[in-house]
Amino acid sequence: MRSPSEMIERFRERGLKVTPQRACIFEVLYANEVHPSAEAVYAEASGRMPTISLKTVYQTLNDLAAMGEIQQLDVGTGSSRFDPNVEPHHHLVCTRCGKVRDVHVDTGGLRPPEAELHGFEVGAADVVFRGLCAACAASTGPDPAPARTHPA
Repeated sequence: MRSPSEMIERFRERGLKVTPQRACIFEVLYANEVHPSAEAVYAEASGRMPTISLKTVYQTLNDLAAMGEIQQLDVGTGSSRFDPNVEPHHHLVCTRCGKVRDVHVDTGGLRPPEAELHGFEVGAADVVFRGLCAACAASTGPDPAPARTHPA
């Protein structure tokens, strides 16, 4: 994601209002590698700026996603996650705690068989690898059903 000052400029270029609350959200997302949910962004932003609302967080995240500045992800953790990294990449998801991390894999040769395309023209592939993160793998007990929430 662009720097907070660059995001302020991008919002202004599009005629979108730039408030201190939105600037705070840009700061929370900048260089964020944990793929936070809207609720996690709100929790961190409200710690910095108690006057921020969850509605403002959702609206700003939706605006950023519509602008292509972040990716909105559904990786099966129960709520949408937001990824400031818009470069091509894939994801690792912990099935115990819901942690999400970027992974770079060459999927250039990945293509469904022609008979399975049903007229679709494939433009991209989103790959999600599921398993246990290092912290969960180190703990005892079997891998449960996929996590539904994760406090990023």
